Amino acid sequence: MITFEHPLNERIRTFLRLEHLFKQLDYCIHQEDPRGSRSAIATLLDIVAVTARADVRNELLKELDRHISSLDRLSSQRGVDQAALTEVMDDLRRASDAIHVLNGPIGHMAREDEFLKAIAQRSSIPGGTCSFDLPHFHYWVIQDAELRQARFTEWLEDLKPAIEAIQLALSLVRSSSASRQVSAEGGFYQEALDSLAPAQMVRVAVAADQNIFPEISGHKNRFSIRFMNAAARGRATQHFDDVDFKLTCCVF
Repeated sequence: MITFEHPLNERIRTFLRLEHLFKQLDYCIHQEDPRGSRSAIATLLDIVAVTARADVRNELLKELDRHISSLDRLSSQRGVDQAALTEVMDDLRRASDAIHVLNGPIGHMAREDEFLKAIAQRSSIPGGTCSFDLPHFHYWVIQDAELRQARFTEWLEDLKPAIEAIQLALSLVRSSSASRQVSAEGGFYQEALDSLAPAQMVRVAVAADQNIFPEISGHKNRFSIRFMNAAARGRATQHFDDVDFKLTCCVF
């Protein structure tokens, strides 16, 4: 099965984008080849840009507090695994404390680094980070991998708490609801959502051998899914046959 996710509010949208970038960064950082470091720098600059546009610190604290309050209400209900609940709440409180103690906005260290600023200024130009444009960058990427790793560790100092908090929050959102088998008649499906229990995210899982993918649109009150045929070349076309798939509306 291939799973596709779609956020239903701006906070989760930002978290999903950052999660995607964090995973890419984690992969590239550990590549000893200079091209891996170049890709890692490009991804780090994308993270800096996202965190500059959104108040990630406050949004994270709000999300963690929301999870803590929701789980706290569950503690008095019968049948709840108290040990597991306590462990999750402790994880949430530790994540929140780590965000609280940060000195400045998330991504501040990388954002204010003069070396990264120079690269960012040239990155908007196609091929603008080549050796003759940025000789300092060219010199840096051919240094020992240990030296490059040390710099990344510095730049990520105030990003790591955010990485861990976002992963924890999204993990709870994803596991908050059970998936159900539904059918999209003629390749189209739509559903109204409960405004009293707003969903955070929609997850759609389809069989890998169907050669289709979903285009999802929606907000807190309603969402729709249109299945498309994956084309090897050219534009994707609408799929008009019925599609059985697994749907999860994550409401936590």
